[in-house]
Amino acid sequence: MMGGPLGALLGAALGNYFDGGLDAISLDNSLGIGATERVQSVFFTATFTLMGYIAKSDGRVTRNEIDMAERVMQQMQLSPRQRKVAINLFNEGKKEGFPVHDVLEQFRRESHRRRNLLQMFLEILIATAFADGHFDAREKAILEDIAGDLGYTQNEFSELLDRVTGQAHFSDKGSMQDRLQAAYEILGVTEDVSDEELKRAYRRQMNQHHPDKLVAKGLPEEMIEIATQKTQDIKAAYELIKSER
Repeated sequence: MMGGPLGALLGAALGNYFDGGLDAISLDNSLGIGATERVQSVFFTATFTLMGYIAKSDGRVTRNEIDMAERVMQQMQLSPRQRKVAINLFNEGKKEGFPVHDVLEQFRRESHRRRNLLQMFLEILIATAFADGHFDAREKAILEDIAGDLGYTQNEFSELLDRVTGQAHFSDKGSMQDRLQAAYEILGVTEDVSDEELKRAYRRQMNQHHPDKLVAKGLPEEMIEIATQKTQDIKAAYELIKSER
């Protein structure tokens, strides 16, 4: 096993379920920190345990939060046995005394501080907390702490929060004005930006969420659909703004 709190959590969830797809990931320490296969197993473990931790942070796990975890599993097209591991990890994160800071410290170290990877991880967690359409004060404080552990400043976290919630509102298919506002939020810009600044923001977001680049840096291949959906939303947001202009 990879050792540390993530190794212990995966070991607790693993049982005899891990086969097909993700079971090709070696958990041998000989891979060394930063190896893509090892980072993939770290990302998978950290994602589902932290989703459970955040879902329980306000005192109860809502149906919307469970549905969000289910959607992530569906997008990953997990086999029944992989799905069982993911559910077990989610439940591990809900337990009292979950070592959140130790888990995040190991995740950051194992991923070699790959910023795009850390951002995708945070985006999934923000989406989990926002699954019911709002953040309560405790959820937001916990997300800020998680972002801080991963090396994000408060301003960087706030900008990321705006982009992720913008994506949620963009997908809601509300009024044209609401969708247009959400489109600017997805790209991380305001309505008064120049066309050139808008294009730069679009290219930056597309580069940060490029599925192939993320997989090369350690995103589990099973999560490529999540990254693909994000790039589709970014492109749709950019096209909507261009069309309106």
